[in-house]
Amino acid sequence: MNHAPAHIEHAAPPPAAVHDVGQQHPIKVYLQVWGYLFVLSALSYSVDYFHVQGVLRWVLIITFMLLKAGLIVSIFMHMAWERIALVYAILVPPLALGTLILLMWIESDYTFWTRVIFLGGGG
Repeated sequence: MNHAPAHIEHAAPPPAAVHDVGQQHPIKVYLQVWGYLFVLSALSYSVDYFHVQGVLRWVLIITFMLLKAGLIVSIFMHMAWERIALVYAILVPPLALGTLILLMWIESDYTFWTRVIFLGGGG
């Protein structure tokens, strides 16, 4: 058995290292994100203010919504600083679900137009 001599003591960590538990981010990052969120919200409200209608309205609103959600999740929920495995665990399932929904939407259009063309009606 190989033992260390009794007179050698293990050094305790310095006091500053004990208090450094979490990660600190500069306030500038948060202020910039708040500014971006304000601009994106203003753009989202301007869609209604300028009476944008039709598909463009919904594309703009959903785009602004997704951008704001992405900023909130990445910065305020600290996902930008997480391990890549955790990011993949959170982002991949919604992306896969969105892909499947898109494929079902394409298939439903194909089915609808096939019925209209060959059966003479959509119902």
